[in-house]
Amino acid sequence: MVSLDEKQQKGRRKGFSSQEMKEMLSGYLYISPFFIIFAIIGLYPAIFSLILAFQKWNGMGEMEFVGLSNFQVILSDPLFWKSVYNTIILGLMGTAPQLVIGLILAFLLNLSYLRFKAFFRVTIFMPYITSMVAVALVFSVFFSNNETALVNYIIGLFGFDPVSWKTSEWGAKIAISTMVFWRWLGYNTIIYLAGMQSIPNELYEASRIDGASIFQQLRYITIPLLKPFIILTVFFSTVGAMQLFTEPTVFLGNTAFARDEAMTVVMYLYRDAFRLSSFGTASAAAIVLLLFIVVASAFNMMLTKRLGKDGGKHV
Repeated sequence: MVSLDEKQQKGRRKGFSSQEMKEMLSGYLYISPFFIIFAIIGLYPAIFSLILAFQKWNGMGEMEFVGLSNFQVILSDPLFWKSVYNTIILGLMGTAPQLVIGLILAFLLNLSYLRFKAFFRVTIFMPYITSMVAVALVFSVFFSNNETALVNYIIGLFGFDPVSWKTSEWGAKIAISTMVFWRWLGYNTIIYLAGMQSIPNELYEASRIDGASIFQQLRYITIPLLKPFIILTVFFSTVGAMQLFTEPTVFLGNTAFARDEAMTVVMYLYRDAFRLSSFGTASAAAIVLLLFIVVASAFNMMLTKRLGKDGGKHV
């Protein structure tokens, strides 16, 4: 026979379990909008693109399964490999310098005796919050092919001939990489600055007592302790560089997809999808780009961790 106390305890356990279930369902309902939106604008397009990579489709008619033909088409296309080359070069020219200079600027902004810190921090961060289209339009004027354009005028003062920035191979790359560098430098600087403010000042004071220079403090204290922040910026910069699209498209204007001086991989797949109505090859290019991003990010993060370990040995 079950006693009255045991029945009451069972009832309490059931009620407690039911209450837990309600709270759990309530929590899932609160966070469900995020997962619903992610499934609609993130997960579904990714799965659909994966399916399209093995189909021949112009966006209107029926799909035709073609297997790996789309991958064979893009991998045998010289323009695709030219876009890969452009993407890597623009990434190295536009993002690698900003990581190094951003680290130096953050270190200088973190110095205790620096005056007008707030002004300098806001000034450096301003390009990041500026509209990318507006930035590209301004730089397209600075780097105009006209001899009286600002950059051509400046280099003319040093005796150099005007450069056709929008039509020459390296002229377009230099202009676009400069634009990328200018816009994202402040973003990385602020991230590094936030990381530096978490480093105890006692370490810098002790190093100054021991006679360490500013360069030695940066090399043996700041960089090793900033390793998580450096890995974060390297990862985001790598992904951003491989997805470069807006800067070259706006800078080159109507001729952006007609020439190959600065065509990136994202521009290549955009051209295939929305100008040539070849969604299959565009999706295949997107998958290949994803693989490139994974490999490049893994390599950069591994290299950054190794550099951090080497620097940390001297701390």
